Amino acid sequence: MNEMTIAAPLDAQAYRSDYKPVWCPGCGDYSVIASLAKAFAQLGLARENTVLVSGIGCSSRLPAYASTYGFHGVHGRALALATGVKVARPELTVVVASGDGDAFSIGGNHFLHACRRNIDLTCIVMDNQVYGMTKGQASPTTPPEWCESALTPHGTGVNSFHPLVIALAAGASFVARGFSGDPKFTTRLMVEAIKHRGFSLLQILSPCVTYRPEQKEWKTLVRHARESAASAAQAAKWLLTDDGFNTGILFQQDRPVFDPRQPGSGSLAQFEDEFVAR
Repeated sequence: MNEMTIAAPLDAQAYRSDYKPVWCPGCGDYSVIASLAKAFAQLGLARENTVLVSGIGCSSRLPAYASTYGFHGVHGRALALATGVKVARPELTVVVASGDGDAFSIGGNHFLHACRRNIDLTCIVMDNQVYGMTKGQASPTTPPEWCESALTPHGTGVNSFHPLVIALAAGASFVARGFSGDPKFTTRLMVEAIKHRGFSLLQILSPCVTYRPEQKEWKTLVRHARESAASAAQAAKWLLTDDGFNTGILFQQDRPVFDPRQPGSGSLAQFEDEFVAR
């Protein structure tokens, strides 16, 4: 009788594709893709059961640089696409790679309802507070006084979107913040976000060295949060007075996960069989 062969665990490099990233030298996204590959390896994820979905933007290039299944969608629709994948194939590990413009501006409505439904997927948002791919316009998370863009020479005059507070209000059950310049800690956060059963939002401060060179100073400002909040209300109150540089799991809660396989709903295969029978 032939002995069964057990596949050796994959290392981080096995989750990287042969395509070389084309981000600007010094971009924080290089560290993010490296941390994500390490997180996949630590979790021992099967590449054929892992899906990386993105929209449009510098950060949304990630699926091309990963050796898993991937879907590079249209602007702002990454969470809608990922929702479809997870609903149709709930056994898959689904991770979304997005940016502050892709996720919170054109994709803002999808963001709210993904949080509300508590779908079991992980949304990693690389936040550099600017539209980098389209040459430096202000994004939803840009501070109102930032006036380095030709489109907003006097600043935006609009309050910044606060993704973590909005996620809490909308019902996300896992909210965390990381920093691309702290790759080991970011890998740990990714592991916990993917392991969490429910909608996980991981905001990663990822400096844009081209259009926001002042963000190089972030490395002197970030710090690990002491502990996560016990309730969403406590977390929201704390985050509203936060300076945006505390990193860690800021809130985590177990609550019912959206499950399309409810009694009477049937499966896609059953629906197809019934359709053919008609």
